[in-house]
Amino acid sequence: MKNYITPTKSDQLVEKNNGFFDKSNQWLFNTSERALEQAYQLALKIQDIELQHFGSEKVSAQSGKYSQNVLDCFQTDVEKYLNRIKIKITQFKISRFFIKNSNYTFLDKLKLIDEVITRYNDSDIEISTSKIVDSHQKPIISNVKYEEPGLKKSSQISLASIEPVTHKTGIFPRSIGRTIRKITNDMSPASEEELVRNFQASRKTTRRAINFLLLLIIIPLLTQEISKQFLIFPAVEHFRSAESTPIFLNWEMEEEALKELQSFEEELKFEKLLKHSPDISPEAMEAKISLKANEIAEDFQHKSNNAVANVFADLLGLIAFTVVVLTNKKGVVAIKNLLNEIIYGLSDSAKAFIIILFTDIFVGFHSPHGWEVILETIANHLGIPADRSAIFLFIATFPVILDTIFKYWVFRYLNQISPSAVATLKNMNE
Repeated sequence: MKNYITPTKSDQLVEKNNGFFDKSNQWLFNTSERALEQAYQLALKIQDIELQHFGSEKVSAQSGKYSQNVLDCFQTDVEKYLNRIKIKITQFKISRFFIKNSNYTFLDKLKLIDEVITRYNDSDIEISTSKIVDSHQKPIISNVKYEEPGLKKSSQISLASIEPVTHKTGIFPRSIGRTIRKITNDMSPASEEELVRNFQASRKTTRRAINFLLLLIIIPLLTQEISKQFLIFPAVEHFRSAESTPIFLNWEMEEEALKELQSFEEELKFEKLLKHSPDISPEAMEAKISLKANEIAEDFQHKSNNAVANVFADLLGLIAFTVVVLTNKKGVVAIKNLLNEIIYGLSDSAKAFIIILFTDIFVGFHSPHGWEVILETIANHLGIPADRSAIFLFIATFPVILDTIFKYWVFRYLNQISPSAVATLKNMNE
């Protein structure tokens, strides 16, 4: 007769944990190969688009004769694939940093991925900035060629891009020359085509900026909320379910709970004295108070768990925000140009109004009350005690630093860009 040894629950749990850790290690070990393979497949998709629609050339208006809407569809797909490739390559590098592997069979795939990424580097961003920079603002030196000593050709500077000294001053004001050049350009046969190209570039920049701005808002918020509800909060509740775990994260929570319990006890006594409720024995009153204390403890346990989960969820949201910014440099440039167009397009009085509004909110006379509310809200969100001394120290220093930076910006930059806006600002402040 055979003796079968039945495994205990602890042995079964150990076996499950070992199997889980083995699978996790295997998944982590294969992360680099998996990420590289996914990036390679995405690069092949970009190559297929180039081969089928653009004659094996880069996806651009010069490579294919398509309308603007069709070209936007192809460029959107390529940009989406490029962003995903960058994320996968980042995963590949991180996993290879932690996992030592001397196998270099992936070099051919990595070379193809680099070739695809190089074709769509940041120098190919087509953004019209003609509305922002004046026509008379030209770089002094646009091209400098450095060559090694011993060669026949010496260092050369492109003199065609240097504005001669005689052009800086003259008999007639430069504004007259700019006006004549503008009239000449308007009368040119190619002016209409140039206007259409500028409009298409501006529309494309605006769309890209708005899409990127929505991504900056939606992706971090979704990452924070989804990770908190489905991953972090259940894990925090599991690890903080032990009886030895403190209910309160800080003394403010404990003080708030005691006040709530004291208020409930005083309410019972008050109703008893007014005879709005039947006489309650001391044992029954003690039982009600004990039940209320348990409810308060559960409520603050939930608040504590929520505050701990907020810390990790906010950290993941910040990481998601950083990843979106780093993987979409074209979107960052598009937002900068859109903001520049909006700011430079405002009138002087509108600029002065917006500046005064923001400075009064953040560094004005009533700003300390707003900073106090903001800091207390952040402290409650993260479960940190709102130390009044630290808050007052922050209010006494940070708005002053902001005010100094603002005044320097007005003196250093705004005074050169828009002197009339500075004059309007001074008149409004007075």
